[in-house]
Amino acid sequence: MSARRGQTDLCGILLVDKPAGMTSHDVVDRVRRTTGERRVGHAGTLDPMATGLLVVLVGPATRLAPFLTAAGKTYEARVVFGFETDTDDAEGVMTTSARVPDEVADPFFAAGTLASLVGVHEQMPPAFSAIKKGGRVAHEAARAGETLELEPRAVEVTASRLAGIACEGELAWDIEVTVSKGTYIRALARDLGRAMNTAAHLGSLRRTRSGGIDVARASTLEQIQDAENPVALFCDPVTTLGFPVFEVADDVARRVRHGAALDCVAFDSGANGADQFAPGSNLSVVHNGVLLGVYAREGALLKPRAIIPGGAGGSR
Repeated sequence: MSARRGQTDLCGILLVDKPAGMTSHDVVDRVRRTTGERRVGHAGTLDPMATGLLVVLVGPATRLAPFLTAAGKTYEARVVFGFETDTDDAEGVMTTSARVPDEVADPFFAAGTLASLVGVHEQMPPAFSAIKKGGRVAHEAARAGETLELEPRAVEVTASRLAGIACEGELAWDIEVTVSKGTYIRALARDLGRAMNTAAHLGSLRRTRSGGIDVARASTLEQIQDAENPVALFCDPVTTLGFPVFEVADDVARRVRHGAALDCVAFDSGANGADQFAPGSNLSVVHNGVLLGVYAREGALLKPRAIIPGGAGGSR
């Protein structure tokens, strides 16, 4: 893969299976160096300890970040009981230890407890997080020996199940959870321990899905680096977004590329179904299989939320 400095003509979405030990920013930097494209971002941070699906956006496709970041995420996680850490995960320093009640080893108890997590909850973010308070970043303050007074935030668990219980050494639950944007699985593990009058932390974490995207579709960084043509690894942005598709003709495509609003009444609703989209909901505007942008209906108009100069395509 040849690399050029600055901007290239690349525009697309790379699905990366992030290895442990790298930050999300490390992955972005690796893709920048590999492609020669400086406009690279991601849709949803993974901690260095975590592995799994990281959606990386290349070129003008970075404009799709708000839509992809908003998707719910599914994780495989190990919750280790017996002690908490300052980071709420296995990379931190132990701060509290506690006896683990016998019932925690009971699969029926564990399954019921996890099922009760489904719903909306108030969650206190970890002290070591990227949240800003008063212009300061929480994890930077924590490393300096200070603790910012963070506010709890509403998060939603849409699915939660027990995959298994590990009893060798430290007692641990292997779980699978699907959660809303902004949910900290580290905090979920911490709170599970406290809810059972013991202590717990996150032992491992792997993101397996983001919205409708499965990690099975992702490439390793080595595969991306060794690819002769990066476009061959781009995924289809229309499928990845998962929005209803609004196919437009040549003349309308020219207007979309300039960010023009579109009059729903001017289109054949039987062919395109523009009037079937709920007000405020997103839709992908497509021309000849290429994503031109994301629009949303406001009254009788379709208005742009993100325009992709030149369009974005994909091969898988």
